[in-house]
Amino acid sequence: MTYLQKIIDDVKLKDPDQPEFHQTAEEILSTIEPVLNNNSIYVKSKVIERLVEPERQIIFRVPWVDKNGELQINRGFRVQHSSAIGPYKGGLRFHPSVNLGIIKFLAFEQTFKNALTGLSIGGGKGGSDFNPRGKSDLEIMNFCQSFMTELYRHIGQFIDIPAGDMGVGEREIGYLYGQYKRISNTFEAGTLTGKGISYGGSLARKEATGYGVLYFVNSMINYHGHSLTGKKVIISGSGNVALYSCKKAVELGAKVIAMSDSDGYIYDENGIDFKTMHNIKEIQRKRISEYVNYFPKATYTKGRGIWNIKCDIAFPCATQNDIDVNDAQALIDNGCFAVGEGANMPTTNAAIKLLLDNNILLAPAKAANAGGVATSALEMAQNSARLSWTFEEVDSKLKEIMKHILK
Repeated sequence: MTYLQKIIDDVKLKDPDQPEFHQTAEEILSTIEPVLNNNSIYVKSKVIERLVEPERQIIFRVPWVDKNGELQINRGFRVQHSSAIGPYKGGLRFHPSVNLGIIKFLAFEQTFKNALTGLSIGGGKGGSDFNPRGKSDLEIMNFCQSFMTELYRHIGQFIDIPAGDMGVGEREIGYLYGQYKRISNTFEAGTLTGKGISYGGSLARKEATGYGVLYFVNSMINYHGHSLTGKKVIISGSGNVALYSCKKAVELGAKVIAMSDSDGYIYDENGIDFKTMHNIKEIQRKRISEYVNYFPKATYTKGRGIWNIKCDIAFPCATQNDIDVNDAQALIDNGCFAVGEGANMPTTNAAIKLLLDNNILLAPAKAANAGGVATSALEMAQNSARLSWTFEEVDSKLKEIMKHILK
């Protein structure tokens, strides 16, 4: 048994109920054997053993009152994985699928993603099994305030800086930051990122992850002699990352022909209209199926299947394990030549191998998905200097960071 395989087996033995964490550990560790062979100091100092064990794992109760006056109880998490190069940095995810194993996998991935930006930020992640879908603004506020009533003990602008993730947008960050400010009695704008512009947020932060994915993939395919102009693109998801991936893809000359949510997917051979999709998802907060009410020639299909659509480039921007082996084979068979991972670990390890074996260009999430956290770090810099950069300044810095990561 090899040294790395023993570590992977120990991880699985120690936490048998955390398959997502097993997957990301196996994916990363299986690729670094050449580094260890040439640098025995990493083995002697047990860097890898330390790397797979988070510095701190926090689990707490979140009681909150729903619209009927009934008390509800959820579970909150914060995994502070590594502060080796800076304070912990990573988003909060509110989704019923959240558990400790998922937060650990996200924190582990975040550590590498943050390091790739070249900025002084460590890795962390948090969230709750709270489901924001269908909840009123008052219920969202009640939950966020209760969540922060415990979380505030473990964060700070020099300790741990949360941001948004799935189910946590500018509205939720506003409620969370308001409660942090109330409890701490300080205006530490750098303690959370993804804030509203009026109280310390950064222009281009909302767009950053989606834009960053496109900047990375565009540079990657340009290097291999391709262009986005005229390419047919499919994007899974319709949240923040997917929406702004769509916007930037169109700006760079591509045609986005399909997007999805957890219920099904939209196909529009004429190209998805970003303004309409943005209005449905961000303003009305409705399901993606509403799109056909505006564009009757578009089709809506319930369930999975978006990866069966013929395309040139695929962007999985929804959630983990979105593309399995069968999906990867469908993409290959339909002529897809590149995949840009906009979500965290959206492709299974077996699917990644299949794509690479078939010479599909793959932009891995740890690199392609780093635009959001990079711009969060830029937001932190603005907060520390009491400055506000223009959209163009932030966007320019984001482009340079993504180019640096690719190199």
